[in-house]
Amino acid sequence: MKSRTLTQSSLALAIAAASLAQSAVAGGFIEDSKANLTLRNFYINSDNRNGTSDPNKQEEWGQGFLLNYSSGFTEGTVGFGVDALGLLGVRLDSSGAKHYESASQQGGTVFPSKSNGDAVNDFSSLGLTAKAKVSNTEFRYGTLQPKLPVVTYNDGRLLPVTFEGGQVASTDLKDFSLVAGQLEHSKGRNSTDNRSLSIAGANGSSLSSRDSNKFYYAGGDYKLNKDLTLQYYYGQLTDFYQQHFLGLQHNWAIGPGVLKTDLRAFDSSSDGKNGSSSGRADGYVSSGYYGGNTTKGEVDNRAFSGLFTYSVSGHSFGAGYQVLNGDSDFPFLNRGDGEGSTAYLITDVQIGKFQRAGERTWQVRYGYDFAKAGLPGLTFQTIYLHGDNIDTKYGDKSEWERDISLAYVIPDGTFKGLGFTWRNAALRSGLPDSSAGKPGTATQRDQDENRLIVSYTIPLL
Repeated sequence: MKSRTLTQSSLALAIAAASLAQSAVAGGFIEDSKANLTLRNFYINSDNRNGTSDPNKQEEWGQGFLLNYSSGFTEGTVGFGVDALGLLGVRLDSSGAKHYESASQQGGTVFPSKSNGDAVNDFSSLGLTAKAKVSNTEFRYGTLQPKLPVVTYNDGRLLPVTFEGGQVASTDLKDFSLVAGQLEHSKGRNSTDNRSLSIAGANGSSLSSRDSNKFYYAGGDYKLNKDLTLQYYYGQLTDFYQQHFLGLQHNWAIGPGVLKTDLRAFDSSSDGKNGSSSGRADGYVSSGYYGGNTTKGEVDNRAFSGLFTYSVSGHSFGAGYQVLNGDSDFPFLNRGDGEGSTAYLITDVQIGKFQRAGERTWQVRYGYDFAKAGLPGLTFQTIYLHGDNIDTKYGDKSEWERDISLAYVIPDGTFKGLGFTWRNAALRSGLPDSSAGKPGTATQRDQDENRLIVSYTIPLL
């Protein structure tokens, strides 16, 4: 009798497995699967032009492998699927003198560190995401890479940043794209471990660092017509800050070209422990200049910006302005050490972010697509930003940055899609560097930086 029961159970499991497999194939779980392997060769050279403290120079070179798999969905009212992201970084060059790890930066610019402070030979991670879909609403849990005004993953180095959490996104309502979710941890671009979340001022590797594993976000885009999109998003990092965002994007065909308008407004305030004096005394603080204010360390920032870009015959001409009000710097989500963080500001560029308390920044941009000159795949862009009125203990300070980017992607033939990019940036600041012995104010060293990137994506499925 026992043997018969086991046989029946085995048969039932076999039938269930066969049924699930059939459902997967029929519903597109396998046939709609996609996979690709991206090869990224990345070199970076960062040269600090002033100050006496380390690091004076950081230089690292590596080969990255990004394996991205996305399944289709099983059939039925609720379709199920799974995604996977495999990341591997291999060190090609980074001596002890070139790989520098500080108290606030856990790892170098590209690689994690060994126990002796040198760069590791390689580092890797695997991220899995379970997903389900009902109509045009998709639920995801696991590894996420959100790209939203209140939280944006960073992909500016050898490997990208990833987050852990859950998200639901829907386009069921006509002209609306809605999203909501919760993030708990993040894995940095130079790390293999998940860490809790924080903001500048409260983060670092010291024992007094404070973090949170609850970041909530929600919002959406409303496409009023083909040329006008309105946005609202909300983000909350428990015990640190709440943030409201309003955005407007508009395209206007004027003359022979198109004028793109990008307006953004953020209102950020304290949440939980950051809103109480006892919580701030315990380390739940934001960076910024408070001038003896009794709310020292409390999140208090409003950011308003506008970027206008006119594109015509391969040329793009842009100009923008950003104003920051309040005692604190602009708060944005990072992983507890300040590395690999992106702020959704028109001033977040190659080196700087121009996000300091009181800062006013204007910028000009120019780009050209050489396809108009008979060289498809070749593009050029440059940007200059100047920020002033930065609130510090030693009066208002200023900074500027100039970035250049030249990129070429082979447009056809055997090596179609093979890309080459050179990025050069120079940042100059009137803020004192960290070795100047002026505590109580923002610090910044002058920097020159070059990045060379070769990338190629191979379709596997």
